[in-house]
Amino acid sequence: MIELKSFFKNLESNDVNFYTGVPDSLLASLSAYMFDNYPANKHIIASNEGASVGLASGYHLATGLIPVVYMQNSGIGNAVNPLLSLADEDVYKIPMILFVGWRGEPGVKDEPQHVKQGKVSKDLFDAMQIPCEVLGTDTKEANKQVGEALRVCKENSSPFVFLVKKGTFETYKLASNEVENNYPEREEAIEKVVEIIEDNSVVVSTTGKISRELFEIREKHNTGHEKDFLTVGSMGHASQIAMGVAMHSNKKVYCFDGDGAIIMHTGSFGIIAAADCKNLKHIVFNNGAHDSVGGQPTVGFDIDFGQIAKGFGYKESFFADSHESLNSILPQFIASEGPSILEIRVKKGARNELGRPTTTPVENKLSLMEFLK
Repeated sequence: MIELKSFFKNLESNDVNFYTGVPDSLLASLSAYMFDNYPANKHIIASNEGASVGLASGYHLATGLIPVVYMQNSGIGNAVNPLLSLADEDVYKIPMILFVGWRGEPGVKDEPQHVKQGKVSKDLFDAMQIPCEVLGTDTKEANKQVGEALRVCKENSSPFVFLVKKGTFETYKLASNEVENNYPEREEAIEKVVEIIEDNSVVVSTTGKISRELFEIREKHNTGHEKDFLTVGSMGHASQIAMGVAMHSNKKVYCFDGDGAIIMHTGSFGIIAAADCKNLKHIVFNNGAHDSVGGQPTVGFDIDFGQIAKGFGYKESFFADSHESLNSILPQFIASEGPSILEIRVKKGARNELGRPTTTPVENKLSLMEFLK
């Protein structure tokens, strides 16, 4: 495994001093080390992967130096546009090093949403004509690879990609500097919502632990899964899926969203409001963290999601940050005309034994479509 201190010392010796990206489970140690060891002007967790390429480009324009961008391979799609129309050597010729977590690596067991992405990750970069290598797991070898990649970046004034396998970096845990709060546990908040919403309503849940917890709650109460769409991939797009369902169904549709997912594609608020989906209710479980990929912070606790949504045109907004306020506000939220939003502040973290859906994505899709008939 790569020793992080040596790895970053090597980057610094090559005048690499700026890092930006979106956290990934395979890069959790990498991003945690950066968060703990670099100030905010040297390490920024971006809203999405394309934005991180933009940030890196701005840094290069201001300094002439080479930045680092990191992401999961599921985020390649968000980054394609700025990589090809901004950083490419046929356009602005902006050099940068990208570290991309290789989820779904062929031959390595992974979740369904990662398998196809893993198969085509290298092919995507080859099609974009961006040099791409697999980062070695030996510290000296990796440092040598990075040094050569930086040489190529400087020579061609263009990006260079490293695919990062599971277990490449030594384990590094994010230092805990969190302020204690009395927010409810997210799973408890989800369970409370599920218990009170209409029996024939639909739930579209976002990527990560929210969908996993929803699935387990349905199992616990033996209420079936046919009313839920678990968005196991496509981070940031659950609200648009929910809107598509709501526009073409008479059922109430609830979107269970997360702060990181909303920040990634906030403009969706405006599209939902403009469509005036009266049967769509938007719930944000805000824990101020990218919980599924290491717990790195978002700016979620610095944002008033209700005010933003109302600015975009949502009818009403609601807020809860305790069991008492949630119990009080839920009936009002459910009775409100959509589109409306409820932000629930929740604790970071989840049960260690939290399971994963036992149904396949296709089974999930078909059962929901049957329910919607």
